[in-house]
Amino acid sequence: MPDFARYIGVDYSGAETAESSLPGLRVYLAVYLAGSANGLPEPVEIPPPPSARKYWTRRSLAEWLAETLLDSPPTLVGIDHGFSFPLAYFEHYRLALDWPAFLDDFQRHWPTDAPNTYIDFIRDGILGNGAARSGNPRWRRLTEIRAGTAKSVFHFDVQGTVAKSTHAGLPWLRFLRQRLGARVHFWPFDGWQPAAERTVIAEVYPRLWNKRYPAENRSPHQHDAYAVARWMQETDSSGDLRRHLQPALTPIERCTAEIEGWILGVGASSE
Repeated sequence: MPDFARYIGVDYSGAETAESSLPGLRVYLAVYLAGSANGLPEPVEIPPPPSARKYWTRRSLAEWLAETLLDSPPTLVGIDHGFSFPLAYFEHYRLALDWPAFLDDFQRHWPTDAPNTYIDFIRDGILGNGAARSGNPRWRRLTEIRAGTAKSVFHFDVQGTVAKSTHAGLPWLRFLRQRLGARVHFWPFDGWQPAAERTVIAEVYPRLWNKRYPAENRSPHQHDAYAVARWMQETDSSGDLRRHLQPALTPIERCTAEIEGWILGVGASSE
């Protein structure tokens, strides 16, 4: 039996502000139906709540996730942005090796969840204090190196970058953690093996899987969210997900990844 009943894939966007309607912010939901002739129904796109805005905003997505996951069956959520920074960042700023404390410190310097706040306002010194917590694009996380093509979370203004989405998304992970508490397991920061029946939120990299499935009439952003939801659904159904929750790492690498985070699907164990 699968460990999860639902799978939510999110293709994230760091464009504009937390209140902006963003065509690059897409959400797909897949489910597992026990006893069904087809236990793997096709993932479906979840539209934003009814409003004047056509697309999701980062704020509405975070609020929807907080409400949806509050009393949900076990759900695996994959979000396409970095969940933490390289160990070099912690060392450079002499920060405690503590992920919740990192989220608090980051949000104080990069309040990208504040109303009407563009990330470039903070980069340019108009708001916040980003200069006191800026990273070097040469700093990369171990998981980015292992993934091969993943760029540094500090690599702004280049194609395929996740820097803006990461800097925009981190305060919303903090929001979800505050809202949901122990109901949700943030992998791997809360441990590599989630408790049974626990909802899990993990970092994903759609490029690992988006070529496995025909794009059909989906936009690239839609297809990335679809591919995440479908891969998680299929991998859990086959019993293979547990290998991916335990990547092949040495003890030292595992300690590093518990601070830097890890991309689900990179370096699965052979067990």
